[in-house]
Formats: sequence, structure tokens, C-alpha cells
Amino acid sequence: MPRLLGAQRGFTYIGLLMAVVIMGLMLTLVGRVWSTSEQRERETQLLWVGHAYRLGIASYFASGHRFPARLEDLLQDERSPVPKHHLRRLYADPMTGKADWTLVLTPDGQGIMGVASSSKIVPIKRRGFDFRDQAFTDTDCACLWQFVYYPNRFSRGGQTTTGNSALDPANTQGHASKPVDTFKPGSISTLPTSASPLSNSSPFAPGGNNNTPDPDTGGSN
Repeated sequence: MPRLLGAQRGFTYIGLLMAVVIMGLMLTLVGRVWSTSEQRERETQLLWVGHAYRLGIASYFASGHRFPARLEDLLQDERSPVPKHHLRRLYADPMTGKADWTLVLTPDGQGIMGVASSSKIVPIKRRGFDFRDQAFTDTDCACLWQFVYYPNRFSRGGQTTTGNSALDPANTQGHASKPVDTFKPGSISTLPTSASPLSNSSPFAPGGNNNTPDPDTGGSN
């Protein structure tokens, strides 16, 4: 009888150990699924926020043919008698949760042409980008998702047509090259600025898609 009880206890311990191992594997799997889902959501938010900055810079440039010297200039443009608002607020980088954007500067370093995430994480999204974001295809770093405005680029018949501006690195075959390859060393900097909310009544740049959910509120613009 004692041997039988000892054998039963041994099987009980083995069963408990197997249950703990199985629970641990399940928790690990759930954690990975949650992490992947969270990253996909952050990447979606990055695309939305990046487009908002690109449209804001485009609106600012259209108002005076100059790029903003600071991101704050998109909130309050004082170059005209009536101040203009090209962006509702300064959004944080969704990938880092901080306002630590990498700035894509003009060749002379005096203006901001675009922004890019400072995150070094490998994106999950590899394909299926909009035409304007085709340069993001198969990139190995979220920092290569650069949302840059080129003044002389516009779409015609599904192709990209460029002017004579040295700011635009796209060729005439309709293929966009990576913006970072065209700038001088030291032309990309990081701006450690804090997010500055603006009234929700302030419009985005003209032509923007105001039906896209705000990444911070989940509502529509």
C-alpha cells in the first residue's frame, strides 16, 4: 500500500508539472500574439500621423514657398495677417510614444521637409502601401518610413512626374527612391519637442483625408 501511494503521488507531481509547462507555453503564445497586434496598430498609427505631418508641411509650403524651420510653425503660421493652422497638434511618434521624431531637412539644413520615426524596430507591414509610400516596401527599419513633401512632385495617370527641383530624388519612370539617400551628411536631426495640443476646430492641410481616425482619440477628424 505505501508503494502504491508513492506511485500515485509521483504521477500527480508529473501531471502538475506538465500542466504548468502547458500553461507557460500558452501564456507565451498569447503574449506574442498581443505584441504583434500592438505593433501592427502602432504602424497603422504611424502611417496616419506621418501623412498628417506631410500634408501640414505641404500646406505650409504652399502658403509661402518655404519649408517650416520648426514643427511648431505648422501649428501657428504667422507669415500672413491672419495666422494659419496647418496641423491640429504636434503628434508623438506612435512607435516610441515620444515626440522624438527624426527630421528630414532641406539640403541647406534650414527647413523641414518631412519626419521619420526614430524607432529601429523591424516593421511587420512589408507590402500593400499607398502609391505615395511605395518607398516603404520591404524596409528593415521603421526609421526608413520617411514622410517627406517634395514641392514639384504630383501624380498624373498613376505615375510620378517631377520638376527641375533638386529637392526631389524621384526619377521620371514613376519610381520613388528613398529620401534619405539624397541628402547631405548631417541633414537629418532629431527634435526632442513635447506634444502641443491645439483646438480640434483647427483644420488639417487642404486635401487631407479627414475621415481617418485620430490615433490618440480613436475618433474621426
